[in-house]
Amino acid sequence: MRKTRMQLVAMGVAAALTVGGTGINASASSSKVTSVLPSAGISYALQTQDSVSLSNLQGDSDSTDVAENDNADITETTPLASTLQENILNDIQKATGANISIADFDEANEEKLQSMTDEEKEEERFKTLVIAQVNDYVNVRDNPSEDDGEIIGKLYDDSVGTFEEETDGWYKIKSGTVEGYVKAEYCVTGEEAVELAKEVGKRIATVNTTTLKVRSGPSTDDEVLGLVPIEDELVVTEELEEWVKVSIEEGEGYVSREFVDLSTEFVEAESKAEEEARLKKEEEARLAALAQAKKGTKNSSDKSGSKSYNSAGSYTTQSSSIGSAVASFATQFVGNPYVYGGSSLTNGTDCSGFVMRVYANFGVSLPHSSGADRSVGAAVDGLANAQPGDIVCYSGHVGIYIGGGQIVHASTAKTGIKISDASYRQVLAVRRIF
Repeated sequence: MRKTRMQLVAMGVAAALTVGGTGINASASSSKVTSVLPSAGISYALQTQDSVSLSNLQGDSDSTDVAENDNADITETTPLASTLQENILNDIQKATGANISIADFDEANEEKLQSMTDEEKEEERFKTLVIAQVNDYVNVRDNPSEDDGEIIGKLYDDSVGTFEEETDGWYKIKSGTVEGYVKAEYCVTGEEAVELAKEVGKRIATVNTTTLKVRSGPSTDDEVLGLVPIEDELVVTEELEEWVKVSIEEGEGYVSREFVDLSTEFVEAESKAEEEARLKKEEEARLAALAQAKKGTKNSSDKSGSKSYNSAGSYTTQSSSIGSAVASFATQFVGNPYVYGGSSLTNGTDCSGFVMRVYANFGVSLPHSSGADRSVGAAVDGLANAQPGDIVCYSGHVGIYIGGGQIVHASTAKTGIKISDASYRQVLAVRRIF
């Protein structure tokens, strides 16, 4: 009887994993146009489990302050829906007459999950997602009806929620602080969501040690391409057993996976109240920055050796925007050196130090972190809508948009501060201060 019971439980587990939290196929909108409008600072992360220990890996002898790896605690965050467990058990019990408890189901479920690879676990989690496929956004309503359902939030294109149930062509989802209904015809879920989730989600490695070496290959014997500070976020392009391939300004390189925390980031829904609060906060910040810039721009010129630099105030005129003044002020430092950890526009700075120091001349305080710059100011809908002075964020890097599809940035120790095409690398975010 115990054997038969466990076979039935295994059937239930297989059904749950096959269904993947939905058992529903939805069609994507045939007129999809990518127009991502993420709300500021809102993301949805699915973290991986079973981080790899590299306790036997030898670090470099040339520095005890620069780490290759560290032990990271990663936990799973998206379990299978409990309602599906109950429904599956009920169906099995009705069909067979067997009495199967939730405890038995959970035990077999846990055994099944433990036998799965990380990739299989990730795919099962992705099946529980509902991903919007629309031109702009789909409304989230408190009831599954366009007539009676009040709009309580927005699920932007390529944004995600977690599936809860299906009702007459509507999906009930939970996304961020929003829990409500979206029309199924504008979303995909189940099997269709798996591959799409891999496309719309950003695989991110967050540095969790003071300074991390990025190497040309997956070995401590390979040369160091660059250094990345703690809490910087790098886009992952490949995952190996002990190393992660990431993108930095110097090119693609490898970091030991124990000194980064891995997660998959998605944009979540934004509630009506959150949208109103965000827009109000962004407008207040913009007006405050404008007032501070007009009052606080430095009027004295800067000199370094034989070269003189114009003040920020000299670029601020009645006919030009503050953003244009920021761009013009920043470009005069082209050719000056790049120094990791530095913030001097004349003697040497790194990428975020450059952006920070330029904006400081206009009375605006910004963090000395390319990762943190991804959440300053207001979100801009892509590089196509960027204006001079906007901050353009990349994996482990940041620059200032100067117009004409170009940025000025403190690039590398080899090139220093220079002007580049803004699209030379994948853009993660564009942020506007003024």
